[in-house]
Amino acid sequence: MSELNIDAALIVGLVGAGVVAAALINSMLSSSRIPPLVGYIAFGFALRLIDDVAPFLSEPVLHAFRFMADLGIVALLFAIGLECHPSALARKLPVASFVWFGEAGISFAAGFAAAYWILEVELLGALVVGTALSATSVGVAVASWRAAGAIDTPNGNLLVDVAELDDLSAVTIMALLFAVAPTIVAGGDAFAGAISTLGEYLLRLALFVGICLLFAQFAEHRVTAFARRMRAPPERMLLVAGVGFLIASLAGVLGFSLAIGALAAGLVFSNDPEAVKTEASFTDISSFVTPFFFIGIGLQIDPASLASAVVPGVVLTVAAVAGKLIGAYLPARMAIGATGGLLLGVSMVPRAEITMVVMDQARPFVDGSTWLYSAMVIVTAATSVAAPLVLLPLLKRRHQR
Repeated sequence: MSELNIDAALIVGLVGAGVVAAALINSMLSSSRIPPLVGYIAFGFALRLIDDVAPFLSEPVLHAFRFMADLGIVALLFAIGLECHPSALARKLPVASFVWFGEAGISFAAGFAAAYWILEVELLGALVVGTALSATSVGVAVASWRAAGAIDTPNGNLLVDVAELDDLSAVTIMALLFAVAPTIVAGGDAFAGAISTLGEYLLRLALFVGICLLFAQFAEHRVTAFARRMRAPPERMLLVAGVGFLIASLAGVLGFSLAIGALAAGLVFSNDPEAVKTEASFTDISSFVTPFFFIGIGLQIDPASLASAVVPGVVLTVAAVAGKLIGAYLPARMAIGATGGLLLGVSMVPRAEITMVVMDQARPFVDGSTWLYSAMVIVTAATSVAAPLVLLPLLKRRHQR
């Protein structure tokens, strides 16, 4: 059998193993407070450990996993964008933006300070850490609020609104930061080079945003109207999802990350009720490919870096927890009271999807990214596991009063 056939068979087998593992992890963790993404990362790391003992991850196989991880990023960010509903968010902006500004800003500052002054990470790496820690994981927190029957309360709605703003702001900062990252890394007259690069980036961004706005204004309703005439729900969902993937690919062609394009695609469709109805059907595709993004995170963890990543991971975890608790509690207390502020602060602590998207996209630019990446995986696992353990009892106690 040729090497090409062996690689193809191994790729198909590993994809199948990943799908089975994801299904089993979901099933096993469904009754616990541990988010499945922690299990996905652990599965990917287990594959890495096996490969270190008995190498089987050839370059074509790793390339295939990278492709599946990219599909996972696109599906994940498309779903996040689809859930954002900008017009509804705009109506709630006064309170949500007040809380968001405090918690995202303080979280960014805490992450940057811990990385730059305590861990002595270079400037670009510290900015990446700050950006990553300004995000939150709405999925982890919402699961606890839903289990406590509190997600449809005013405080539950505020949580979702603030978390959506977190996602949007973190992805936006990531895009701006990575636009100037090559210039900063290259050195020389960094400031002048960064300004020039940023200007070029903003022109390309204006072009992309203009295309998205034109599509949203003149074509999106035609796409969803055409989709409605299709005879089966899967076909309607596939049409909307396919157009979303095309928008994401356009972003890649224009020099942006696929994550930026996928988020924009979701936002384009998010105000159309008919398009949003496809979200339930899109869950099947998302459930298939999204785990591979987190499996890919586990695959990229260098076992040799873990020992050197533990202490930085603890430092960054403390910064991550303090940033959200303080940053969310202080403004939220003025808006919804001390108890509501505490609940919101704990709810914002988990870091997962967007945090690791930022770290994943930063790997080509950040020196010492191996141990720093592993440290941020520790932050993701620790905050995603610990926060629900604290949050759910607090919510149930509040709900029972």
